[in-house]
Amino acid sequence: MKIALFGAGSAQFGYGTLGDIFQSKILEGAEISLMDINPKSLEKVRLTAADFIYKNNLSFSVSATTSSDEALKGADFVIISIEIGNRFELWDMDWKVPMEFGINQVYGENGGPGGLFHALRIIPPILDICSKVNTICPNATVFCYSNPMTAIVTTVSRKYPDMKFIGMCHEIASLERYLPTILNTDYSNLALKAAGLNHFSILLEASYKDTKKDAYPDIRDKAPDFFKNEPGYSDIWNFTRQTGKIPETEGSVKRFISESKESVDIRREWQDRTLFKEILSRFNYLPITSDSHLGEYIGWAGESADLKGILDFYSFYRYSLSRKDAKIELQLKERVVPIMEGIVSDSVYEEYAVNILNKGYIPDLPSWIAVEIPALIKSSGIEGITFPDYPKGFGALLRNYTGVYDLTAEAVLTGKREYVIQALLVNPVISNIRRIEEMVDVMLEQQNKWLNYIK
Repeated sequence: MKIALFGAGSAQFGYGTLGDIFQSKILEGAEISLMDINPKSLEKVRLTAADFIYKNNLSFSVSATTSSDEALKGADFVIISIEIGNRFELWDMDWKVPMEFGINQVYGENGGPGGLFHALRIIPPILDICSKVNTICPNATVFCYSNPMTAIVTTVSRKYPDMKFIGMCHEIASLERYLPTILNTDYSNLALKAAGLNHFSILLEASYKDTKKDAYPDIRDKAPDFFKNEPGYSDIWNFTRQTGKIPETEGSVKRFISESKESVDIRREWQDRTLFKEILSRFNYLPITSDSHLGEYIGWAGESADLKGILDFYSFYRYSLSRKDAKIELQLKERVVPIMEGIVSDSVYEEYAVNILNKGYIPDLPSWIAVEIPALIKSSGIEGITFPDYPKGFGALLRNYTGVYDLTAEAVLTGKREYVIQALLVNPVISNIRRIEEMVDVMLEQQNKWLNYIK
């Protein structure tokens, strides 16, 4: 068996994924091919991995290459986690330039104009990888961790409809952090199903395994007070700035809150008006993500979202990445390894969330859009679970954004500037038209190194 990791020069991705693979008994004996365009960082990851294999007496082999063709030769699985250019410099530009032109976007990574330009940069190199997969190892299963997830999976599936391409996101893991406390039960006692679009999804079903009782009435009753009193991103960033430490647990932040009157006042100020709370109260379903991600897709988000918390999260995220000491650990952290194990062993288990092309799984959404749904994992592939009664209200919010993804895919595949402009004009986040073309020209000029195919 051969597993190719694209973007393996990133210590966070490379070490993390290697640790996931190395703890697997089912994948033992696999050859792992590390691929990156940065030979220096790639070699560092390779040496660390080889040393770890030797010291822990593991039956894996590891190689490194800057050649996509070499990495893909004979690959059974391909895992992609790449970014283009200086991540945070471009992210700042995606977020702030549209705001200079009067566009009220609360974040700039996956949705809104920022998400569009992010997609226009990153999808072409992913398509290049997929083109080579199609030629060199067409039967391989391809997993992608890059964002914007829905735009990537939708576009790749349009270009290569027969490719086994799966988008992976860990956002659903947030349920494990707070549902056990809300419901006063172990996470293992909960049967859950969530579905929607990536970073734009809700918990649809929840029940207790021991009693078979519906848990949603308890969630709707207890969640508002729970989130009102939980530490938020402003609290976490305050803790980090004052202590110089990255909090290991929510408990450390709670202790900080109890000792700091200023932090308590901040928490009470912003927790009373979150977008998360509006979705739960008005659409009657619990979102599985935070205000920053939800707000990228909703026109009225700026009025409701926790804007200070979003800015503080961004600061904390940059700081934590710069301080985090990446290392290989024999500990499962992401879900791609269980899926590979399930395909190899035909275990037929239910995975919480995968991003795949909609084949009637959410009937109210177009068939060409990538949806995030639970799925059965089999040796024959991934079989999505269908939600014929998807909530009409939240489904309508999702449909409001699907046209943006349609035009984003067309802009990437055709290189036409008119599709870029149209993708912005149908975006629910945008309410002005006069300076849209000027903004597009500014972004195309400032990001010309990656967007020069747009004409």
